[in-house]
Amino acid sequence: MRQSHFARLLSGLIGLLILSGCHQQDATITSSPSPHRTSITALIWAPDWPEQMLQIAAEFSKLNPDVQVDVQFMIGNSVEENIKPRVAAGTMPDLLSVNPNAYSAELADQRVLANVSQTLAWTNMLAPLKRDWTSRRGKGFGISGGVATTMIYYNREMFEKAGIDKLPANFDEFLRVCAQLKRAGFTPMMLNGAFPNMLGNGPFASGFANNVIAHEPNWKSKMAEGTLDLDTPEVADIFARMALLPERGYVQASFMATGYDDGMRLFKEGKVAMAFQGSWAAGLLLHGNRFAVGVFIPPWNKRGAQMVPVLGSETGFAVCETPNKAAAMRFLEFIAGKGFPILQRKRHNISPFQQDAETAVSDPEIVDYTNTVSRYLVTASPYYSTLPSNTLESLHGLMQDVLLKKMSPSQAAKRLDESVKNEAKMHYK
Repeated sequence: MRQSHFARLLSGLIGLLILSGCHQQDATITSSPSPHRTSITALIWAPDWPEQMLQIAAEFSKLNPDVQVDVQFMIGNSVEENIKPRVAAGTMPDLLSVNPNAYSAELADQRVLANVSQTLAWTNMLAPLKRDWTSRRGKGFGISGGVATTMIYYNREMFEKAGIDKLPANFDEFLRVCAQLKRAGFTPMMLNGAFPNMLGNGPFASGFANNVIAHEPNWKSKMAEGTLDLDTPEVADIFARMALLPERGYVQASFMATGYDDGMRLFKEGKVAMAFQGSWAAGLLLHGNRFAVGVFIPPWNKRGAQMVPVLGSETGFAVCETPNKAAAMRFLEFIAGKGFPILQRKRHNISPFQQDAETAVSDPEIVDYTNTVSRYLVTASPYYSTLPSNTLESLHGLMQDVLLKKMSPSQAAKRLDESVKNEAKMHYK
């Protein structure tokens, strides 16, 4: 009896211990904290691909549930005018769009932008582009969003109906093509008067390439030192050619009210024969039209002179020195890796990375164009890589004032020269 009683007591005690342990285990499970989730902010320049950026962020968060991406979009006329107030206020996002220029490089050397040269994205970026994204102190401050080159897209049907069987090889021939199109009842050229970013990427960049860079191989170092003279007839001519197009009736009637999207629609709807645009717009401008589209190098050169095309890095992505830098670096890697085909399916630009079959979605016509201009002995940088950041903002106003006849081309050249030299005084050491 005693043994049996003892056995019952022992069995009951063991049961209590087991039950107690189960309760403790249940309590542990229900009270365990949920995994920590980091929220990062991405400030992005995406005038024609906002949906794709949102999709990239959503795909990243799906594969990285510990990171939430809050995407915000830049507004206005330039990347720099979005960044500068943030720098001044100390409210930088975790990841942002940047241009490969001296301003961004200086932010890296000031430890505002993080060094991304240890990332796989940097390793995979095409070697010639890395120079654009390296600061004076050797920091890799960003990843290119594409290989940027500017071109003129043209409506092949309109050219054929106007009897144009040869593409223009210099600016005089370009004006004759415009006149021929106008006589045939077509509006020759679309001009983004309300979006000076494209005035800069278009007629200004090609004008600067052919009127300045073609004759001064050391233009970049001289500009930084403040010894490059831009108060010249050649620079005034850049603005004069821009103003000549509306003066002769070669652009749409409402050109000073035409923004970025408006200009794209004018071309796609067959209301203008040509559009000065970049390789980043290939996906939209080459497809979904009722007509075939071709491209050619902007012939902003004088008769007998070699064309100087524009070729360089497109606006890209950087990581800021914030407490969330590690998570932002992961997002940067995703943008340049699994997320990049999402961009390419919309934009059809030239990838800045060493290609594989998965990301090679560029249009053959754009690939051929880029290969052609890359073989030129002299090429120019996009305007946002060429000029100091404060000068970019000044230039936007100068171009619009010339188009509105508020300022002469020579006055604009003088103001441009003053701005560039003032920037050199402030920053050159």
